[in-house]
Amino acid sequence: MAAVTSPETSPQPRVYFQTAAAGSTEEPETPVRKQGRVTVKYDRKELRKRLNLEEWIIGQLTDLYDCEEEAIPELEIDVEELLDMPSDDDRGARVKDLLVDCYKPTEDFVSDLLDKIRGMQKLTTPQKNNLTLLPSPLSLTPTGLPHP
Repeated sequence: MAAVTSPETSPQPRVYFQTAAAGSTEEPETPVRKQGRVTVKYDRKELRKRLNLEEWIIGQLTDLYDCEEEAIPELEIDVEELLDMPSDDDRGARVKDLLVDCYKPTEDFVSDLLDKIRGMQKLTTPQKNNLTLLPSPLSLTPTGLPHP
């Protein structure tokens, strides 16, 4: 725990840290971290590209709407959705529909966005090559009914 001295007692503020008393057997509490499991592996390079694209989009939207990130109107430019579309014309039309409330010209943003997503891959969950069906924990009798 830290305490700051008041200006009346010292010309400059100082910070003092309280330590465990000498001879104390109490150990400082350390946070317990649970080990996370990586269940799905994605291509890190694609993830980095996607993150950079999203940061670029946010920067461009703050310029287009002339506001801070928190004040950008609720709109979602879903890159996965855009990548699913068959043509750049469809993608451009979708983005223009999303930006209908923007009072600034959006053509440069739309064209730059389409250039940036061209060649990107969809972030899909990798599939395992060999899927094995495991037996159900409930075993069935020859009649098809579960064992009691």
